[in-house]
Amino acid sequence: MAHYLVIVESPAKVKTIKKFLGSNYTVAASNGHVRDFPKSNLGIDIEHDYEPKYITIRGKGDVLAGLRKEAKKADKVYLATDPDREGEAISWHLAEALKLDEKKMRRITFNEITKKAVKDSLKSPREIDMDLVDAQQARRELDRMIGYRISPLLWAKVKRGLSAGRVQSVALRIVADREEEINAFIPEEYWSLDAILQVEGEKRPLTAKFYGTDKKKMTISSQKELDEILEEIGQEKFQIRDIKNGERIRKAPLPFTTSTLQQEAAKALNFSTQKTMRIAQQLYEGIDIKGNGTVGVITYLRTDSTRISEEADAAAREYITRSYGAEYVAASGSTKKNGQKIQDAHEAIRPSDITRTPAMLKDSLSRDQFRLYQLIWKRFTASRMQAARYETTSVKIGAGRYLFTVATSKVAFEGFRTVYTEADEEKEESNVLVHGLHMDSKLTKKDMEAKQHFTQPPAHYTEASLVKTLEELGIGRPSTYAPTISTILARRYITKEGKNLYITEIGEVVNNIMKQSFQSIVNVNFTANMEGLLDMIAEGRVEWKEVIRNFYPDLEEAVQIAEKELESVKIADEVTDVICEECGRNMVIKYGPHGKFLACPGFPECRNTKPYLEKVGISCPKCGKELVIRKTKKGRRYFGCENNPECDFMSWQKPSKEKCPRCGGSMLERGNKLVCADETCGYVSKCNSSDRSELLQAKAKKS
Repeated sequence: MAHYLVIVESPAKVKTIKKFLGSNYTVAASNGHVRDFPKSNLGIDIEHDYEPKYITIRGKGDVLAGLRKEAKKADKVYLATDPDREGEAISWHLAEALKLDEKKMRRITFNEITKKAVKDSLKSPREIDMDLVDAQQARRELDRMIGYRISPLLWAKVKRGLSAGRVQSVALRIVADREEEINAFIPEEYWSLDAILQVEGEKRPLTAKFYGTDKKKMTISSQKELDEILEEIGQEKFQIRDIKNGERIRKAPLPFTTSTLQQEAAKALNFSTQKTMRIAQQLYEGIDIKGNGTVGVITYLRTDSTRISEEADAAAREYITRSYGAEYVAASGSTKKNGQKIQDAHEAIRPSDITRTPAMLKDSLSRDQFRLYQLIWKRFTASRMQAARYETTSVKIGAGRYLFTVATSKVAFEGFRTVYTEADEEKEESNVLVHGLHMDSKLTKKDMEAKQHFTQPPAHYTEASLVKTLEELGIGRPSTYAPTISTILARRYITKEGKNLYITEIGEVVNNIMKQSFQSIVNVNFTANMEGLLDMIAEGRVEWKEVIRNFYPDLEEAVQIAEKELESVKIADEVTDVICEECGRNMVIKYGPHGKFLACPGFPECRNTKPYLEKVGISCPKCGKELVIRKTKKGRRYFGCENNPECDFMSWQKPSKEKCPRCGGSMLERGNKLVCADETCGYVSKCNSSDRSELLQAKAKKS
């Protein structure tokens, strides 16, 4: 009997796939990549047309020896690594490292680890797709060149252990730009005005919101404008001027892609991107289900396609008809809008069998596995269901020349919402009073409620919103979102407090160096265009080394220029007047993973260190002592009093020496403006020349 070897990436898949195949199949794992560039050097032969110099990864010698032994015994070897560029490259590296005979080696892929999918893949094996391999080689070389040529500059400029990367440096810049936007934001005052009206014959009052005049919508920008409107309304009668009844449709959501799964899991389950991918990998590779053995319960988790196979679509429609009724089945499946860049290499993320409901699997899954599987199952099921329909009513109420509005809606047909609602979906309003109104309804004014508000700055990025932005800008691919965010968190370039991401001081320094010396690498458009070129290589339209030939000389020139410029501004240890109590030397300022700290220059003989509290030359508004720059436990910078904890003053923005001329309170620096710390005062002025000079000096020092 013929003997076959199937090589997969993960040992977890071995257990699952073994159960699907006969005794004449051996299933073995490569444990991911087996070859890579050496860690000690660039690993790319620049002189010989950028030829990569691969070596066996340390620790993989025994794995390869075992695979070689099995391959010799096999009549045919099937390379069954993941169905993406990385998986294709691993298959190619295995073929090279094992010196497999092309005649007995074939490549197979499956989008889900089920018996049918695995057996079907064995019926249609193919050759290794070298276009996909070349796209991965190009990406690997580009990332290697950037990392190995720029990181040493960061070590020389700031500290060892820092790194730069093609995608991570752009992600860092995106977070940094948002932080600058927030810090420079000036709140603007506005007012809301509600009319509390009594409808004749009703016990409960009706609340109508101020809209504007008959001709246009208005924003009330000040107390003065509000008072003028209230005075003009005065004793005016409130009358219904228009009632419109209509219908609104809410379409069913698309099934999950990697990006949308990460976003929704963050919002609904509070999972980090890394946790989402780890648990999804477990669900894909195989779960031991009571009575069924080990089986993959979801399809492949790295995808930017929303396409669903005809077989899965038909199964979903049959299940929905049986469970909810024929009226709940969508006419056709939802598809992604045209014009969006998607690979469409495989399907969206979905359950491998829709009849395997979350309730059925609950006892076989951990709590987190169950929650993620339930999210995927509900989203996919909903994507094959009818839209939700709402009956809407909007009422215009006049008071003199001004208009107030009331709008409400109630569910007419639940559709997909029977199964699934998104985490941030707003609750639908259903005001019974509005549905009972007619043109002759009599209204009496009971009260007018006015509230002062201030516009809010853009929200800090969360992991979910950063993934969404990276996807919208075309930066990175499904497999890169989670590791990119994990890297800049691990390097402490950004920190996470609650769900929000903040840039740290070390992150600001690295970002400023990258913007100053490597503008193109941290340019969003450049990075997105590079992703486009990698896609073209994968499609066989561009030769991969041509991309490298065009990129490397420009990078090398930028590095050489930066080396000359950065030599003259290399940061030396700044000596302070703080005396080391252990040896009597003046302590110096050093950079650590969390930013600056005080260290004894006598290291390693003297290892004394202290927190560094940088004075900003401004008195505390509360107690009059000096303000210093402090950091939260996670590295986010703020301004606090040196007399802490006795004085609890703190501010995220730098306070100014100037006092507010309107209320006498503290002023804060935001961009090139000074803003009163008391939002209700709202005083804003431009920095004076001395303040502006200090700001510019601080920025120059930081750069």
